[in-house]
Amino acid sequence: MTAVTAMTATASSAGAAAELRTALREAGLHVGATGADDHVQLSSLKAADARQLARLIRTGTKRTLKAARALREICEAYGVGLPELRVRQGRITLGACRVDDAFRLARLLGASSPVPDVPDVPDADAVRDLLAQAFPAATGGGTLDVSVREEAPDVVELGALDARTARRLIGALRF
Repeated sequence: MTAVTAMTATASSAGAAAELRTALREAGLHVGATGADDHVQLSSLKAADARQLARLIRTGTKRTLKAARALREICEAYGVGLPELRVRQGRITLGACRVDDAFRLARLLGASSPVPDVPDVPDADAVRDLLAQAFPAATGGGTLDVSVREEAPDVVELGALDARTARRLIGALRF
């Protein structure tokens, strides 16, 4: 790490530590936080403060968790399997799903079959393209990263959504 990079990292971690200390103090928690080398170190927490911090985090992620639960339920109701749907780092990760499930999702979002009157599921690349087109149209401009796993051509990898885009997806699926 160069001297300039080290100073920038230390300054940004000190600023992050100060921001965290302020937020903790505003929440009634008196926890020290110091920053150095692009990390923030918290001082020891009393058990009651740790429980309060956990409650605050859960409250802060409540909308995302609620959207993930609703999305899981509506997809299950439509028979769209998203077994890897999880909340990670404040976003809803849809994860890998079978091509037929991704195709069903694309159709629910208004995608037309690539070949009219053919009930078979198209290949993964065609399904990826269908989802890439249908998703923004159905959600009012939201985006979803979609890729095909090279080692498993019958699996489509769906990216992550923020809670707002997930709620728009839920709304599109409720029609």
